[in-house]
Amino acid sequence: MKRLWALVYKEMLQIIRDPSSILIAFVLPFILLFIFGYGINLDSNKVNIGVVNQSSSPMATELVDAFRHSRFLDSRFADDRRALYQDLTAGDIKGIVVIPPQFSRQLLQQQPAQIQVLTDGSQPNTAMFVNGYTSGVIQNWLQQQNSTDEASGGIGLQERYLFNPELKSRHFLLPGSMAITMTLIGTLLTALVVAREWERGTMEAMMATPVTITQILLGKLIPYYILGIGSMLICFLVTTLYYDVPFRGSLLVLFIATSVFLICALGQGLLISSLSKDQFVASQIAILFAFLPAFMLSGFVFEISSMPLPVQWLTYLFSVRYYVTILQTLFLAGNVWGLLAQAICIMLIIGILTFLFTKRKTHKRIDV
Repeated sequence: MKRLWALVYKEMLQIIRDPSSILIAFVLPFILLFIFGYGINLDSNKVNIGVVNQSSSPMATELVDAFRHSRFLDSRFADDRRALYQDLTAGDIKGIVVIPPQFSRQLLQQQPAQIQVLTDGSQPNTAMFVNGYTSGVIQNWLQQQNSTDEASGGIGLQERYLFNPELKSRHFLLPGSMAITMTLIGTLLTALVVAREWERGTMEAMMATPVTITQILLGKLIPYYILGIGSMLICFLVTTLYYDVPFRGSLLVLFIATSVFLICALGQGLLISSLSKDQFVASQIAILFAFLPAFMLSGFVFEISSMPLPVQWLTYLFSVRYYVTILQTLFLAGNVWGLLAQAICIMLIIGILTFLFTKRKTHKRIDV
């Protein structure tokens, strides 16, 4: 029995002396529950939409007011759908409600009045919410008009799903999954391989050579950049040819965006390996700060707009958020130049800052 307790005591001392064990046992569950609790949210409590009123009648104005006071919809209003269509393409709004010019006349003459609802089909879950909330607003307005019996069947919704007319989740998920693949190759693989070199002592041997820190980092970055581009090509071919997901954007923009994102991901992997110098710790850090945010906080599966505001602010720090937006835009919407240019520039800034920080934390000296 004494031998058993001696072994237990020895193991407890080893755990206390190993910060990674404490991190995994106590810190990791807290962070995971925080990410899962706030990141996984299939509800959509407040959806941004646009309302186009092409009728100047009092009835149409009252219906517009009903949309304005809805607690589920945050509406912006316009007389021309073209301006709102640009907002829909850019992702600023999730749907457009169009009230036709003959709306009041058709209702008064007991003719069916058709209200068109354009939704962003690239996010099927939100598109269904928009249609449901719009239908609810119209039904409540009809009840307030005391004309439910007469006109409940007199107003119909012409639902149209843009960018993904058939609401295929595959068209939405596969482009985002490419970003997850790039994150695994760029961050996790790089962190593990370079950390292994630290464990074997080959990095120390390289530090003893006349090469500079910049040359060492670039020498590590370029091969994995080529590997990442090759992986991206395979993912693109499988997505478009095998799964038949349409690609409506520019291949050149896709190449540029992927290159910039790989700078961010590879820089993050090099930073993790430089700080940890241990494969096990590097893998845990890479999963915690790269893979999980890419899966949970990028908009790949769960919409960022449904997350609490502080978590939405946090997502701006992760380059994968912008890369997922670029991929989904290129595949489903096409070349939305303003959105694409902004996302690429932000990723480039994150990549440069990450590389400079990694360079600062990587020293040409041997830690004793």
